[in-house]
Amino acid sequence: MAGLTLAIDVGGTKIAAGLADAGGALVHTATLPTPSGDAEAVWAVAERLITETTAGTAVRGVGIASAGPIQLATGTVSPLNIAGWRDFPIVDRVAALVPGVPVRLGGDGLCMALGEHRHGAGRGVQSLLGIVVSTGVGGGLILDGTPYAGLSGNAGHVGHVVVELEGPSCACGGRGCVEAIASGPRLARWAREHGWTAPAGAGPKELAEAAGAGNQVALKAFRRGATALAAMIASVAAVCELDLAVVGGGVAKAGWLLFDPLREALHGYARLDFLRSLRVVPAQLGDAAGLVGAAALVLP
Repeated sequence: MAGLTLAIDVGGTKIAAGLADAGGALVHTATLPTPSGDAEAVWAVAERLITETTAGTAVRGVGIASAGPIQLATGTVSPLNIAGWRDFPIVDRVAALVPGVPVRLGGDGLCMALGEHRHGAGRGVQSLLGIVVSTGVGGGLILDGTPYAGLSGNAGHVGHVVVELEGPSCACGGRGCVEAIASGPRLARWAREHGWTAPAGAGPKELAEAAGAGNQVALKAFRRGATALAAMIASVAAVCELDLAVVGGGVAKAGWLLFDPLREALHGYARLDFLRSLRVVPAQLGDAAGLVGAAALVLP
């Protein structure tokens, strides 16, 4: 088992750990729900996954994908959807558990984009935007074949592109961000506010089931979220001249309910000649994209 890379993916819904071989393929994965609570409660779950995953295994390095914002210079993370972690020193904590090997940190959106670029839907594409639509909306950029993290590590944080000037408040403190409209919890909240009746605790999965069964409010919720995503994708593509947008995360599992209105709306927004070839496709790696991309932070 020597020569494996430990990959960690921290999100607002789940924390995952895995081992990747020298070619970047995952040979082991494990996942636990992200708990609510203070910093140590969240860390305890990550620590358990790391300890159990590396038991009896010598790893060559560690790649960490985390929801953001992150700070590469300090190795700290402050995920908007993990209230207990603010400036949490994740690199130092992981390095203490797995000493003597390099530990690399990246945003979860960047890692998703990197994973899809190397091993998934973005293979052979020069410039792409990877998007994770789940508890929040994250993103990452591959430009001219190279991942672009920016100075702090937060480039591609497209969930906070403003798509509705007087739109709903967002966890970032702003208004009208695409995350405040298209994330899974916000889709379900909007549907409830507009007449969707569902059991307590029902979320985006149940909303997708209702939409698939023809519920008009649920269908409108997905169309509204898809339109917000399309406006964001068109805007980022106009700035970065992208070839492709790859969409993953829990909400993307709704399939045609999301992608049909997304492609329709994008056709209306992306009208410049150099955007006519822009495509939107589902992620191929599914929930594994973040882990694959985290491992790629370490692998050549």
